[in-house]
Amino acid sequence: MNEERKQALQILKIAKGQIEAAIKMIEDDRYCIDVSNQILASQSLLKKSDLLILKQHMKHCIKESFKNNNEDEKIDEVIKLLTKMIGK
Repeated sequence: MNEERKQALQILKIAKGQIEAAIKMIEDDRYCIDVSNQILASQSLLKKSDLLILKQHMKHCIKESFKNNNEDEKIDEVIKLLTKMIGK
């Protein structure tokens, strides 16, 4: 497992804890703004983890695809993913 994947995994574990905390806050009928802040913190970590995975993909898979002359397929994959990320 490379460094980006290790970092992404650690961040996802932290996000999991924050999501579990948000669930508990809702079950405990906590103040809505506090719950929302907890959810926003989780979303931020999920985005950060996703970017690390994408970085790893670009540094390794995309780079390798250029060596093997099949870069168009990999570039199209990234464009499709980025389109999903920006919501278009």
